[in-house]
Amino acid sequence: MTAELVVQTRGLVKRFGSAVTAVDGLDLSIAAGETFGLLGPNGAGKTTALRMLLGLVRPTSGSIRVLGLPPGSPAALAKTGSMGEVAFYPFLSGRDNLRTAARRCGVGDRRVEAALERVGLAERAADKVAGYSLGMRQRLGVAAALLKDPELLVLDEPSNGLDPAGQQDMRALIGQLGAEGRTVVLSSHDMNEVEDLCSRVAVIGGGRLLAQGTPAELRGQPRLWLRAEPADQAAAVAATLTGVARAELADGILGLDLRDPGPAGAAAVNRQMVGAGLAVSEVRIARRPLREVLLELTGGRTGGADSLRQRAGRRHGRLFRRRLRSTGKAEDR
Repeated sequence: MTAELVVQTRGLVKRFGSAVTAVDGLDLSIAAGETFGLLGPNGAGKTTALRMLLGLVRPTSGSIRVLGLPPGSPAALAKTGSMGEVAFYPFLSGRDNLRTAARRCGVGDRRVEAALERVGLAERAADKVAGYSLGMRQRLGVAAALLKDPELLVLDEPSNGLDPAGQQDMRALIGQLGAEGRTVVLSSHDMNEVEDLCSRVAVIGGGRLLAQGTPAELRGQPRLWLRAEPADQAAAVAATLTGVARAELADGILGLDLRDPGPAGAAAVNRQMVGAGLAVSEVRIARRPLREVLLELTGGRTGGADSLRQRAGRRHGRLFRRRLRSTGKAEDR
């Protein structure tokens, strides 16, 4: 493992019994200082992979190094902070819960006060956790992860269950932590959170790595989205234009892959559509939504025992990876 890598896995496999393969040949390389996102439906293997990084689950096969060390070793854990399913003593205050956690990881109360201040809970630290909102409990979980002032921060669904304001606050906090130079591994279902925070993203389905790259690379080349009436006639005209590589009509909107995806190419298509007598009411250039990419890669599944139903995800993954290879961009592993 090179000095620049904080996490590296090779051929990582985790099986539970003979029926379930939760992680299947996972290769990840996460560099120091980057915020790295894990995307996938429920049951894709994300949480199992994170637990192996933390030494909570032993791999069936493959190799894994964290901060150059075996996962779960005292030296690695001393530099790693994690937040998963947050559980605190409801009858204790936020401060006393953190003091209990601090004693378990061998740090002093000074770090407790620093962590509370860092996540914006200093004013409510004396209140019992039973009276905390879900957002406050999530913040307390991040505070617990920060107690050791870690180099590596592992966050599993930190915005889960939060309202829009709480999601925005959590996103801002994670962004600040990443800006401090920490390496952050983030598992999330919030597409906006991933796009805003993550420099690279891995999409996992059926325990396998389906695609990896920057959010922009995964979303592919920008497309021209055009609404024109009559829609069927607009689709027929678009298919004949020399500047259009591919045209798709869905819900009355044309999605066009242009040979020149810039403003000049869009303007040329617009002129030709208007010249053909079509009523054009909307023209915009945008990449595919990351959510759409995720659904295509994972076969449209939204959750539940992915590791038992891999065939569809692999088929969709192969099709998508061929598309990525044609652009020469996002990694295919």
